[in-house]
Amino acid sequence: MTLKKGVSLNIIYFLIYAFLTGLSIVLPKNAVAQTDSVKAKQLKDVEINQYKKSNVNQSPVPVQILEGAELQRLNSLSVADAVRFFSGVQLKDYGGIGGLKTINVRSMGSNHTAVFYDGIQLGNAQNGQVDLGKYSLDNMEEISVYVGQKPDLLIPARGYAAASALYLKTATPKFVDGKSYQANVSMKAGSFGLLNPSINYKQKINNKLSLSFDGAYVEANGKYKFRYKDYEYDTTVVRNNGDVKSLRLEATLFGTLADSSQWNVKVYNYNSARGLPGAIVSNKYTFTQRQWDDNTFVQGSYHNNLAQKYNLLLNAKYAYSFLRYIDPEIKLNKGILDNRFTEQECYLSATNLYKFSKLWQVSLATDYSLQKLDANLYNFAYPTRQTGLIALASGINLKKLQVQGNVLATLVHENVEQGIAAGNKQEFTPTIMASWQPFDSPDFRLRSFYKSIFRLPTFNDLYYTFVGNSNLRPEYIHQYDIGFTFNKAPLKKRLAYFSIHTDAYYNRVKDKIVAIPGNNLGRWTIFNIGDVSIKGVETNIQTVWSLAKDLSLKASANYTFEKAIDISATAFNYGDQVPYIPVNSGTARLAIDYKNFSFNYGYIYTGERYSQSANIPVNYVKPWYTHDLTVGTNFKLNTTRLALTAEVNNVFNQYYDVVLNYPMPGRNYRFTLKSNF
Repeated sequence: MTLKKGVSLNIIYFLIYAFLTGLSIVLPKNAVAQTDSVKAKQLKDVEINQYKKSNVNQSPVPVQILEGAELQRLNSLSVADAVRFFSGVQLKDYGGIGGLKTINVRSMGSNHTAVFYDGIQLGNAQNGQVDLGKYSLDNMEEISVYVGQKPDLLIPARGYAAASALYLKTATPKFVDGKSYQANVSMKAGSFGLLNPSINYKQKINNKLSLSFDGAYVEANGKYKFRYKDYEYDTTVVRNNGDVKSLRLEATLFGTLADSSQWNVKVYNYNSARGLPGAIVSNKYTFTQRQWDDNTFVQGSYHNNLAQKYNLLLNAKYAYSFLRYIDPEIKLNKGILDNRFTEQECYLSATNLYKFSKLWQVSLATDYSLQKLDANLYNFAYPTRQTGLIALASGINLKKLQVQGNVLATLVHENVEQGIAAGNKQEFTPTIMASWQPFDSPDFRLRSFYKSIFRLPTFNDLYYTFVGNSNLRPEYIHQYDIGFTFNKAPLKKRLAYFSIHTDAYYNRVKDKIVAIPGNNLGRWTIFNIGDVSIKGVETNIQTVWSLAKDLSLKASANYTFEKAIDISATAFNYGDQVPYIPVNSGTARLAIDYKNFSFNYGYIYTGERYSQSANIPVNYVKPWYTHDLTVGTNFKLNTTRLALTAEVNNVFNQYYDVVLNYPMPGRNYRFTLKSNF
């Protein structure tokens, strides 16, 4: 891709210089010569196991993880359904299988949560939001949410550049008993015309090379009943224009070199056509807006232990995204509204980690991205944004105390062909976090962190014809957190495991950018709120019980109390709760296993909210809750392992809105048949 005339190359030069300088500082002279592959591989395995354990017990930041069989048990069709069970997380859902679904952590907005797919961020400069409904759980190995950032020094600079992070990890090939392949086929069918076949195939090419392929098709008519009430009417209506057809294909090649370094290359494509169900306002139930998406990316990663003390991580990615949106209700001179957007991104990253000793580590991460947006709009800005990120981080690991800190430099150069660009930015933001074991027992730990971060408005925020606001200011956040973790295992008698994690936090947001949907998902109102104060407490409790032979129970509960209020000096609604943020929310899960049978129960509660800045009765949004049930069994037929599950979601058929006037489905059913060859 060629750079347009007038786009500064200073960022590129600076990043290259920073990377080479850091490499020369931390790379020992005999690094390449130390290639004891067996020893390096053993060390690496130990570090991974220790780190996964420390994610929960020793992490200086709140972290929540769903993995393996626990993920598969949830009443979840996509990643969006699964993240609802995390504390401190709000999922914005605009209804149905095809509706937009975005994550919001601790009321800081979807744009402040970076989403990483196999370690590399899913970028979206156009609107800054990742639709989690596009990502299936069928091939997902682990989902984790970190408030602040992942406490790992070997991550890209983008890992430091958001207020929170959601990591999606797909399953890697694992072959046992001399088998050279694995195949999994599943079929989901259910309410609203749902059909969802999927296939996953893994092939061992040789001892150093393996291939994974995953594909899934989703089709649904999106028609479900909902209840609509206003001053004159109380009626039950069928949701219109919520149909979707989508196809996801991805293939990953995994490799291991002689020096134990590992690499992978992934090719991904998601293609969909869907209706956009609009807001039910003034007895309008029929909508005609349509959207088509074509998202493709190719990404690669390379990780090498060049020496026992030095690690190198390289990432690269090219992404292409096409979006077409039509609105037959908007008439133009040459027909109806038909907007088409094409976004391209090139991304490079290098992270150097040097271990001076078991106690002290230092890393230098440099990222560069080039994002460009084209559209068929008249007098469109055609923006191009270059972003450079440089993160210098250090960690100290004592016997009872772990401390990690970093400084992130963000360099942004923006250029437009039409109008006035948002301007260049250069910011330095620090983070400090610690975890302390005050007693001899490792079961109880204290943790705390402070983080400063900012984000620029997205291309849509600034330049989109209908909703763009060129006067938007960047958003700045200061995060404070203090909490404790207590984990105990094994315990006596029937209670095999118990853990409780509790955190109190305070976030101060300056010039918060708020987006409120209009009559349809193509038109929003975007504006700055001067200052927002977010105070909250969240707690997570998990237990595992061994009740009898072949009978086990897992029970967990999350609760969040949060006051997110507008404290702008000139605010007309000073002290009012920010739109769509509940004061009280929580979830509960119960899983029972008996031999080859399983039972799962899920409960989600979201308290009262307001749809606008003014907390007045006309903007009041009622609290809602759902109960979900799943029963399943697995058995072997010849050499094939089969699993059958039946789900009932929203058991009591509650009518509710996550976003006002975007009704959610009532009671619905889903059946799944999986086979493992």
